[in-house]
Amino acid sequence: MSGQPVSKTASDTLAKKSKSEDVISGGHLVAKALKNEGVDTIFTLCGGHIIDIYDGCLDEGIRIIDVRHEQTAAHAADGYARQTGKLGCVVTTAGPGCTNAMTGVATAFRSESPVLHIGGQSSLTQHKMGSLQDLPHVEIMTPITKFAAGVMSTERVADMISMAARECFCGAYGPSYLEIPRDVLDREVPLETAVIPELGCYRASVKSAGDPFDVEKLADILVNAKRPAMLVGSQVYMSRGHQDAIELARKLNIALYMNGASRGILPPGDPHYFNRTRSSAFKKADVIVIVGTPFDFRMGYGKRISKEATLIQIDQDYRTVGKNRDIALGLAGDPGAILAAVLQATTGGKNNGAKSRQSWLNGLREEEVEKTKKLMPMFQSNANPIHPYRLAWEINEFLTDDTIYIGDGGDIVTISAQAVQPREPGNWMDPGALGSLGVGTGFAMAAGLAHPKKEVVCLYGDGSFGMTVFDMETANRFGAPYIAIVGNNSHMNQIRYGQITKYGEERGNVGNKLGDVPFGTFAEMLGGFGAEVREPNEIQPTLQKARESVKSTGKSAVINVWVDPDEYAPGTKAQTMYK
Repeated sequence: MSGQPVSKTASDTLAKKSKSEDVISGGHLVAKALKNEGVDTIFTLCGGHIIDIYDGCLDEGIRIIDVRHEQTAAHAADGYARQTGKLGCVVTTAGPGCTNAMTGVATAFRSESPVLHIGGQSSLTQHKMGSLQDLPHVEIMTPITKFAAGVMSTERVADMISMAARECFCGAYGPSYLEIPRDVLDREVPLETAVIPELGCYRASVKSAGDPFDVEKLADILVNAKRPAMLVGSQVYMSRGHQDAIELARKLNIALYMNGASRGILPPGDPHYFNRTRSSAFKKADVIVIVGTPFDFRMGYGKRISKEATLIQIDQDYRTVGKNRDIALGLAGDPGAILAAVLQATTGGKNNGAKSRQSWLNGLREEEVEKTKKLMPMFQSNANPIHPYRLAWEINEFLTDDTIYIGDGGDIVTISAQAVQPREPGNWMDPGALGSLGVGTGFAMAAGLAHPKKEVVCLYGDGSFGMTVFDMETANRFGAPYIAIVGNNSHMNQIRYGQITKYGEERGNVGNKLGDVPFGTFAEMLGGFGAEVREPNEIQPTLQKARESVKSTGKSAVINVWVDPDEYAPGTKAQTMYK
């Protein structure tokens, strides 16, 4: 009130506030820089080295999601980047905080996902003295990041974050790591001495359309093709170039195949959506365009593609173009920008051959129908134990246009890819090329936080479910509940098959046999719906109950489905991942 004396405590508060307007701490500079980068959420597990970052995030309005294990935090940051198209951010303390997050960062690295990992470190004044949780984090993280560095002065904190973030989006996307010592974070410096780059003033456009001559050349090749096919990989969706890919496929009448994060950019039933005939198309096509996916083990290192076809590769990273397989033409740049430029180059009467390709597409469509018919006996199997293909089919029937599907596991997820067909862009998430188990919980939480109005369904193997599932409580705590389905065969089955084949039944269960755990009770412990399913006809009604429970309680549901341990995916039987 006016005229009343100000207490000493109030005076101190006002003085502190006045001072804080003139100086800023390293942790608050971190938060300001993150906000500049469009980061609205960080995933973290607390530690004494990093608490000033939390204080800064509170001031900047950045949401803090604190998890139970740093692996989940890293996976969640990766999942958030995939779902939003923005920079994901994980913040960990020093030592085990950093090493626990390594699997998630490595997953983002192989999946080309833009994630900034900020790690704590002991004070510079304690360098090489054997301080708590001291490790050479930068050296450890360098092989699995695009950029790794330490921040040596408080004044450079924001500048270094902008540098690391820039690297995340340079060429093929990927993670960066920044180590910030505790005294650098806690120290306060005059605001005018801090370097705080403004977003948009220091980053070049990454929407390069490649060499104009090669764009014209590709346009001519596609216009004259009789049997063209195009595969679009994760880069296409991650860079949000999927609409350009769709437009090119429609205008030029090209058979479109999708893998990784690009699954779902076209819905099932679309005339240019093809799923089961990729191998056949790659043997018969005269022109094949591979966009945003490498010739790695998933592509048979390029050896499964006909040598007679004109093979084109488009990628954000020039080092990927032509790697493992010779190509006729390679373009490095942004997938969407290149495909849009190619389509533009086909205008003006160049595109007269599109109608003649309809018979090519019709033939592939007939083959798709036949292949689906051959799978239907397994999809609709009434066998007990439950056939894993039946579980996958029931999940696909359960999904809506607004359901994000996540696969976390080995054989069970490979099988699910035969049946599950997402309906919208962004509605498919999987571990990617690293094949990490345990991604599901972080992915599910991130998807729910990024899209609170969407439904999230995660299919786990029983092995992967046990790795990170305690953070289901975190998802519940932050209002991001989801439906977890466990395909439970009590084994690490993808590995088991190879062991049995190589060493025989007696030694085939060594190192891969798990306990028979009724995982449905886990959800009940957290206040949600849990169920054990042993009959095929129980799957769909139980899924519906789980849906209603998640809506009404705001708690995650777990459906434990007991599947046949002696059924395997075709790729597992052929051991294609090792060939």
